[in-house]
Amino acid sequence: MHPNPAFRAEDDIRSIEDAAAIGFAHIFVATDDGPMVVHAPVTRAGSRLQFHVARANRATAHLDGSTVLVSVVGVHGYVSPNWYVDHTNQVPTWNYVAIEIDGVAHAIDDATLVEQLDALAQFHEPRVNPDDPWSQDKMDETVFARMRGGIRGFEVTVTAIRGTTKLGQNKSLADRAGIVAGLVAGGNTALAEAMA
Repeated sequence: MHPNPAFRAEDDIRSIEDAAAIGFAHIFVATDDGPMVVHAPVTRAGSRLQFHVARANRATAHLDGSTVLVSVVGVHGYVSPNWYVDHTNQVPTWNYVAIEIDGVAHAIDDATLVEQLDALAQFHEPRVNPDDPWSQDKMDETVFARMRGGIRGFEVTVTAIRGTTKLGQNKSLADRAGIVAGLVAGGNTALAEAMA
């Protein structure tokens, strides 16, 4: 995470909301077999995060009761020094939105896992299938229960949050306009929109 205070998020709840809106995280856990990472969809549950992973994932057995680092990366991209008004004596950089969350993971019961799966679908389905969003009602309960048997849900009790929004706040308005124009020309419209 970038140490410049100009890039730091101050609102922890907003950072959790942003992490859930991004929706996908890298969850790191230290084990006796070395560090491991789980890539998982996340949802917000009050001031906590929930996620689920395949039971067969090598990290699953190590998560319950462990301290974890949840890393969520939003928009990001390369910034060329050629995009600044005065591009001499400048170096390339990377602009990004990222959230790091420290906490302790605990296994959740089946009912809470179903709630997490429903929350995940209720948030994302309207964006990708607004006319016919998926819900568990479209599944046979026996099949749904069998498929749930292949995953395990967890909830992270948050102990620390570090949010970074590095979008050129330390640059002049003219330099920021140049970055946005360069990003658009290069096809990174998502980062350009975040900067605008």
